[in-house]
Amino acid sequence: MAEAYMPRGTGGNVVSKIMAQRWRAFKVMIKLLSSSPYLQTTMSTNSSVNEFILLCLTQDPRKQKAIFGVFLMLYLVTLLGNVLILVTIKRSRTLGSPMYFFLFYLSFADACFSTTTAPGLIVDALSQQKTISYNECMIQVFSSHFFGCMGIFVLILMAFDRYVAICKPLRYTTILNRHVCSVLVILGWVGSCIHSSAQIFLALRLPFCGPNVIDHYFCDLQPLLKLACMDTYVINLLVVSNSGAICMVSFIILLISYVIILYSLRNYSAEGSRKALSTCTSHFIVVALCFVPCIFIYTRPATTFPIDKVVAVFYTIGHPCSTL
Repeated sequence: MAEAYMPRGTGGNVVSKIMAQRWRAFKVMIKLLSSSPYLQTTMSTNSSVNEFILLCLTQDPRKQKAIFGVFLMLYLVTLLGNVLILVTIKRSRTLGSPMYFFLFYLSFADACFSTTTAPGLIVDALSQQKTISYNECMIQVFSSHFFGCMGIFVLILMAFDRYVAICKPLRYTTILNRHVCSVLVILGWVGSCIHSSAQIFLALRLPFCGPNVIDHYFCDLQPLLKLACMDTYVINLLVVSNSGAICMVSFIILLISYVIILYSLRNYSAEGSRKALSTCTSHFIVVALCFVPCIFIYTRPATTFPIDKVVAVFYTIGHPCSTL
């Protein structure tokens, strides 16, 4: 039961019940989405596994209590912080620049992305039965890649915004007018949908014949490939060419943009250079927390390591929190 490793005192009970309610609400949404006839047909034909068992980060009850407390706090900070940013930008008349326009969508993507993985990790830390159904697993694969990819695309747009603001300040409002910004964000949503659709298509092609224990705290293609009862060499190449290529290409684009920005700062005064450099530094820290773990996970052959779960924490929970 969910109360098996409950902390002593009523505080732990209340918090765990709240998190369990939030996770159950998220699962209700997942069940509505997973009622798709295509998912039902695919499940019946490609897999004899109805659910997966998640090993999460650790099996030690004491460490699970620590995980519950730490990640509950991180998730609440991430969720409340991003919601506060959304409300502030939406209600403020002075925050209408392209930078805040893109920040609005980055906060939305980060809040949704963290919600696809963090509540399950928090609830499972106090639960003996750490299971997720096949359909819920497929939906989690789609949603995590959709919102994660959207966050990556928005980071690129924000780097482009800084490039235009620093390198072409006189044409800033002309180049990045509201119409252009809206089109760029729409293209980001479309690109994310294409990416996540490709991921879920590959996941639905995997047959599962027996083993159903996922050595991870959420469903993703890499741990699922390890369980599939087929040769996954080609599918892994497709994963690398999809997720891996997006991570590498996006990271290179961002690095090039920051190099150009830093090179352009030589023409600025000391005060102007310091302000621009502080902004770029904070952006680069967010980029590093996002892309370095993603590149480590998605640009290698179909092998999994025990450290993968720890590395995944940086881009699934650490990265959304670092954007605040």
